[in-house]
Amino acid sequence: DNVVFPASTCARIPIVICLIISFLTVFYFFCLLFFLSFVFSLLHIFTDFPLIICRYQSLLPLLISILFYDIVIIQHNLYFVLFFEILQFTIVFFRKICLTISEDILKKIINKRGIVMKPIKEGKVREIYDNGDSLIMVATDRISCFDVILKNVVSKKGTVLTQMSKFWFDLTKDILPNHMISTDVKDMPEFFQKPEYDGNSMMCKKLEMLPIECIVRGYITGSGWKSYKENGTVCGIKLPEGLKESDKLPEPIYTPSTKAEIGDHDENISYEQSIAHLEKYFPGKGEEYAAKLRDCTIALYKKCADYALSRGIIIADTKFEFGLDENGNMVIGDEMLTPDSSRFWPVEGYEPGHGQPSFDKQFARDWLTSHPDNDWTLPDDVVQKTIDKYLQCYKMITGEELA
Repeated sequence: DNVVFPASTCARIPIVICLIISFLTVFYFFCLLFFLSFVFSLLHIFTDFPLIICRYQSLLPLLISILFYDIVIIQHNLYFVLFFEILQFTIVFFRKICLTISEDILKKIINKRGIVMKPIKEGKVREIYDNGDSLIMVATDRISCFDVILKNVVSKKGTVLTQMSKFWFDLTKDILPNHMISTDVKDMPEFFQKPEYDGNSMMCKKLEMLPIECIVRGYITGSGWKSYKENGTVCGIKLPEGLKESDKLPEPIYTPSTKAEIGDHDENISYEQSIAHLEKYFPGKGEEYAAKLRDCTIALYKKCADYALSRGIIIADTKFEFGLDENGNMVIGDEMLTPDSSRFWPVEGYEPGHGQPSFDKQFARDWLTSHPDNDWTLPDDVVQKTIDKYLQCYKMITGEELA
């Protein structure tokens, strides 16, 4: 009366059972991963709790490996090995998905309810907020000189920086794409739809930033002039003899530097050193990226300098920053040709042989230099003159009054 199954059927039963158990266990761990990711994302957003468990993809598979190690080794059973491999692969694969989904859900809840958002990074002047698949970059009214944040704030300065960057981004998108998505706070989370963020905020694409400050000099001034007087070079580049202070160079020169943390100073490096520096971060790509950074920097400068000259402004020098988008394409990031990142002179009255009046924060730099006991604080009249210079520069370049 006993039912006898064929041998082939009996052989399949353990495999089917193993696959069912594997599926149920994988589903269980997927739910667990999602829950853990959600909890740790919540802790991270409202506190400074690090996302250690969620960020390191090897941690959970390692724990599973320890749990199943004895079983796999002792049993030497194909089904246990299969089960273990499926589970481990699935956890690694779904870890990133769980983390991304949970963070996005939390951010949407937070944004809709107007809960306070914390910047994920604060620079000398800018604050950067994570907005899921984009970033919100806020230009504050802080002012920095000689890589030090001053104790003053300069009203409307952040708006000038953001709106001027927008103008240049729009003007140069035929040369290279940029990271700007929108400067309209209506396109941003509710948290930013307040007067203090209107005009000085920019929604941007997420980029992998390249660790080089791309400086281009069209005129000899500042530290370049000091170096030229000493040895006839600027950042190791030999220049023609007989140049005077503020002279226009025969051709713009590219003088890269490394990026410094807050409180540190950027370090000037040669083009060859920039190749080696990039190679450390992007093996096999150092020379390619260095060449593209140099060529794009000079191309952008030439177009913008020609335009500015037609508007009555000389761009003596400036810096750009670049990053890679999700497809590995080079994109302009950060700010672009603002009074904080550039040296602007009026065409009217330009005369080589001495320093030039400036539309940028050189006015503040000059005052600090002439007052060594300044305690990194500007007097009110210098602050007012500084913002007047910023607003005048914006109007000359764009042809519009800043609202």
